[in-house]
Amino acid sequence: MRILVVEDEIHLAEALAQILKKNNYTVDVSNDGEDGLDNALSGIYDVIVLDIMLPKMNGLDVLENIRSEGFDTPVILLTAKNEISDKVRGLDSGADDYLAKPFNTEELLARIRALGRRRGEIVANTNTISFADITLNTQTLQLTSGANEITLTLKESELLEHLMLHKGLVCSKEQIIEKLWGFDSEAEANHVEVYISFLRKKLTFVHSKAAINTVRGVGYTLVEG
Repeated sequence: MRILVVEDEIHLAEALAQILKKNNYTVDVSNDGEDGLDNALSGIYDVIVLDIMLPKMNGLDVLENIRSEGFDTPVILLTAKNEISDKVRGLDSGADDYLAKPFNTEELLARIRALGRRRGEIVANTNTISFADITLNTQTLQLTSGANEITLTLKESELLEHLMLHKGLVCSKEQIIEKLWGFDSEAEANHVEVYISFLRKKLTFVHSKAAINTVRGVGYTLVEG
């Protein structure tokens, strides 16, 4: 999963990013509302953690813009204020959850997992995704098929997770680069090709019937062979 943290308190934003990365999430950080909105409208995020009190554009306005553009990305609002009016406006604007500062990071992680389950992206348990005869544990990076098992690298796991969550759809190389490496990355199409090759070998290793098909000139799609 890729998470966007929109938080103007630099130390808090960095701490949240580190905690999320340690839990095998891919994280981008924005420190003001305008940058946060620009990133959110890319549509590449699975969950957005959004502070209400932000410079340039407050979080509630960011949220309203996200929803008005038709994006249904789950949003968790953060605020130092515990006022009912903020909570009501946030939920009315389309927030999926609400967390008042200071908060326990384990609670934030639990709420992120809950939003993943609510979207139907994660099955069996909060860290496990299944497709055809394969199961991917995004926490341990274990890929299993029947009695066969192999450990993926983090990037391999992120790529396979993305393909599994978009099963049957064609994922372009550009979309994959933005999702896995971010907008400012110098990663190129050949990076994606290399990791697709690695994943195909590991699917073969666990004797899976799942296959990654190349759609020439477009991208890749995960299918049940």
